[in-house]
Formats: sequence, structure tokens, C-alpha cells
Amino acid sequence: MGRGWHALGAGICLLVGVSVPVAAACPPDGWDARALETLREAGFAVGAAPRRQALALDLVDCLGDADPGLRDDTAYAALSAWMRGGQLDTATLRSMRDALYARLDAPAGEGFSRPFAALALAEVARTDRRAPWMDPGERDAMVDRATRYLRSVEDYRGFDPAGGWRHGVAHGADWLMQLSLNPALGRAQLRRLVDAAGSQVVPASHAYVFGEPERLAAPVLYAAARGVMDEGEWAAWFADLAVGLGDEALAWKDRDWLYRRHDLRAFLMALRLAAGAREDEATRALLPGIDRALASMP
Repeated sequence: MGRGWHALGAGICLLVGVSVPVAAACPPDGWDARALETLREAGFAVGAAPRRQALALDLVDCLGDADPGLRDDTAYAALSAWMRGGQLDTATLRSMRDALYARLDAPAGEGFSRPFAALALAEVARTDRRAPWMDPGERDAMVDRATRYLRSVEDYRGFDPAGGWRHGVAHGADWLMQLSLNPALGRAQLRRLVDAAGSQVVPASHAYVFGEPERLAAPVLYAAARGVMDEGEWAAWFADLAVGLGDEALAWKDRDWLYRRHDLRAFLMALRLAAGAREDEATRALLPGIDRALASMP
């Protein structure tokens, strides 16, 4: 979803760690488009808790729908509202999380399902940050899932008027951001989040135009505030990012090189602006490395 900082779906059967998809149903059984529109107009109020839990799981299937009204404005918006309102119980959250993981493993289709699974997983991560319910193993597995997802994104489509948002990089960054804010994560886990964000700062042949650099900067900023690296380590990390520009002989002569320069500079500037507004020493440890990287750019 592009607005924010921001089934048992694809039909999941988890047996010895293998997910087996069955046919998805969207709208869910017992609902049609008009009924879902009415639900949306009512602020997603579902009075009976068991009905709400069941509908939440069923709406996971709609996260891959090509209709942005169903996918984004209804399914994602409902799940987000219920999770932020504390209206889903732990059993539902755990089942939903596993169904969303399975969507990450399923074929990409039209390119909507994985990014919106990642965005919903950011909301799942937020629930655990606000009121812990995952055990340490589950939380570490989510760090692994989130970092692997973001590193794997190769579809850089953001928004189009017909299909709406895909925004895989931004949604993955939002997931990392929620994890980076979780006090239960340790330094090694935070470093994995930072490195995963860094892996998408300078794609080989794409210019970001939908706010992705700012979204990628967020988990880095929040991890920095927790002291994940010192000033020297940050300087080395930023220097490594600059290697992604590629052959200096291409400077100002190659379209893809210009894309990469644009993306790196946008990320550094977004992070510089945010870190510069902070007073804590841990966050400000970012600044010398950022300034050096900016000064050394062609």
C-alpha cells in the first residue's frame, strides 16, 4: 500500500513444513462485493467475535485480488483495522501469519499477492511488538522471512491506475520497520534487518519513483537508534552501498548508472534528514558515514 509509512488463504495446509495451496475464494463464501462494501462503509465493524476471526482468515485470499477495491481498500484495510484495534485473538493471528507466509511462497501471479502479504505481515509484526505473543523462535523465523522476502523482490512496479499498488520493496521495508521497533529483537537480528534493507537501496536497473528510498530508510533509522552499529561500522556500511553504483567509467554516460545514482542519493538524503533531526548519540552515529558517502558520489 502506497499511502502509509506505513486462507486461510491460498488455502494452506502445513504438513511437515510444506504448504499446499488450494483454490482461493474472494470474495469469501457468504460475502459478495456489495456486502464487503457495506462492511467497509461501517468501519469494518463485526460484532460477533467468532465471525470476525473467521472473516479475517478468509480475507487473506483477497490480498492477491487484481481489484484494488477488494485487495487494498477492503481486505488489507480490514485486517489492519482489526489488528490495530486488538480485535483478533492470538490463534487467529498465528493462523493468519502462517497463511501469509504461504502466500510469499506461492507463485507471484499478477504481482499483487506477495507485496500485500508482506504489508499484512508488517501489521502482524506490529501486534507482537505492542503486545508480545510470539515466542523467540517464531520471532526469529519472522526476521528470516522478512529479510528473505525483501532481498527476493525483483518486481519493482509501484502504482498503476488500473491495478493500483504492488510496491513490493516498500511493503517489505514496512515489515522490517515494525520488526526493527520490537524491543525483543537482539543486535544480530537488527543487523540482519539493516542488511536486508541495504540490499534493495541500489537495484541494478530501476529508478525508484514511489517513495521506496524513504521506506527503506525507516528500518535503518530505528535499528540505528538501538545501537546496532557504531560510527565506524556505519561508515563501512555506507561505503559498501556506494559500490553498487558500479563501474566509474559509466558515470553520467549510462542510463542504469544514473538510475543507481538517483536511488542511492535518495536513500542517503532521506536517512540524513531523519537522522539529523534526532538528538540521540546512537542515531547520530549514522551522520558521518552518510555525509562521507554523499560527498564521494560523482
